[in-house]
Amino acid sequence: MDIFNIISLLGGLAMFLYGMRIMGDGLKEGSSGTLKNALEKLTNKPIKAFFLGLVMTAVIQSSTATIVITSGLVGAGIISLHQSVGIIVGANVGTTVTGQIIRLLDLDSSGTSLLQLFKPSTLAPLALIAGIIIIMGWKSKGLGTVGQIIIGFGILFSGLLNMTDSVSTLTESGIIENLFTNLGNNPFLGYLMGAGVAFVLQSSSATIGILQAFSTSGQLTFGAIYAVLVGVYLGDCVTTAIVCNIGARPEAKRVGIFNILYNLSKSVAILVVVTVIHQMGLLDGMWNSVIDSGGIANTNTVFNLSCAIVLFPTLGIYEKLSHKFVKDKDEPEVSGKFDELLDALSPVFFNTPAIAFGRCYDALSVMYDLARTSVDRAFDIIANYDEKKAQQIVEDEDYIDNMADRINNYLIQISAHITAQSHLEMMNHYYSAATEFERLSDHAMNIGEIATNLHDHQTSFSDAALKELAVIRNLIDRILDYSNDAFKEKNVSAARHIEPLEEVVDDMTNALKDNHLERLRAGKCSIITGTEFLNLLTEIERISDICSNIGVATIARVTPEINHQVHDYVSTLHSGRDSEFNREYQEAHDRYFTLLK
Repeated sequence: MDIFNIISLLGGLAMFLYGMRIMGDGLKEGSSGTLKNALEKLTNKPIKAFFLGLVMTAVIQSSTATIVITSGLVGAGIISLHQSVGIIVGANVGTTVTGQIIRLLDLDSSGTSLLQLFKPSTLAPLALIAGIIIIMGWKSKGLGTVGQIIIGFGILFSGLLNMTDSVSTLTESGIIENLFTNLGNNPFLGYLMGAGVAFVLQSSSATIGILQAFSTSGQLTFGAIYAVLVGVYLGDCVTTAIVCNIGARPEAKRVGIFNILYNLSKSVAILVVVTVIHQMGLLDGMWNSVIDSGGIANTNTVFNLSCAIVLFPTLGIYEKLSHKFVKDKDEPEVSGKFDELLDALSPVFFNTPAIAFGRCYDALSVMYDLARTSVDRAFDIIANYDEKKAQQIVEDEDYIDNMADRINNYLIQISAHITAQSHLEMMNHYYSAATEFERLSDHAMNIGEIATNLHDHQTSFSDAALKELAVIRNLIDRILDYSNDAFKEKNVSAARHIEPLEEVVDDMTNALKDNHLERLRAGKCSIITGTEFLNLLTEIERISDICSNIGVATIARVTPEINHQVHDYVSTLHSGRDSEFNREYQEAHDRYFTLLK
């Protein structure tokens, strides 16, 4: 045995694992949005959930990813534990698809030219060539993801080829024969070995792929490897359970516990059934027969599919047991009415950014609605003071501050897990939105304080001032409506309406300041009302500025060519070089200034 063969084997293993990682990342990148939508629309029928889990895991090549995402959605209250159990069982079957792909190792080199094309020795370089051509030749996000998947596929098979070449040398030394003979004589040792390797590699597919590579030695038998396969199921689900428990609510933790209970039952069932059948002599024909890569893939699929069918009626038992193992917390968490929404910002979604950003969007949408409602309440109590409304503005400000902190911290954590430019732009957009919505709430609170100050001094604005405020509030409401549509629906048309209206707000606040100064000079207003009216106009102007920022950010996100030229874009509008902007500005100006008369 040569130490360099060991190095070659480990190098092949590294390539195989890396190829699986980048192929899986590409598949998740391209399908995570679909996965999110499918899981969220899940019905209460476990059989549908089973097929969903199977298909999704086959697509993204990772049962761990599917189950961890499911755990996060359960923790967020989007789906229930009962809905998730079918997905978990389906994911355990879906992960066997990887082994069926790797069985291409068994293709006979003496086959037809078409068959030769699918041999790993041909397929690997072809995949690498195609992948690099796509990545370097096309700059679109979608094609880049496709290129990443193909490159990963090529690296995966290159690693397999490297491992199989090294295995052939180790076969001559007798190491493999001795190792797997011992495992065949001691199933418990094989079980522990499978569990240990799967736990270390954090992937059942990778562990079984390695076993398939060793099968090219021609010295593996069914009796030697079946216990290893069964051990893999436990090792992989323990890793998944640990990830599901990171910063999770009890509901999410139960998903990991359910997966362990199911896989333990599956392991026991397989070991007992295989042992009994073997003792009856029904496996004598295949027990000591050589098993190849395809045989391992088929055995893995049969084990998982059979257990899914047999154990499916008993899933309710595991669901109840998971509640026994993970109790609900006796005391409520530090809290608020938005705890569940913010708990959906879970670390388990970091490896599927589309879902992580979806949870951020949900929180930001609620945050905007809260801030908008606070603005409405603040305007309401200017004319008709209501202490309850004033207090509600203060309470919601605390909620909004907390939401902004949680969202921003979550986005910072996501940043370490994203590589796609589109996700980076979305992260920046959401970070900016959280800041703007918090500022919107701050200005609502400032207006509320102006109303409280007037109430405390037992004074109010004049009828003329209140009439002017009603006009400018109508304009602000219109801008806020456009801002809502711009952010929530990525509505560029709505976003483009904001800037000309914001310009009218600037003109109107200047006009209202002049009008108010005239009233002051004529003695129609007190010093307190005079000062507070000017402060109120400043708050209104800043609210319109925030809406302008929201609109421009939406346009920049949907129109990448202005993404890094926002200042130039806004300058072009305000310089009178955009006819549509000029028309809408003039129409709004005439309309609202007419109402002031």
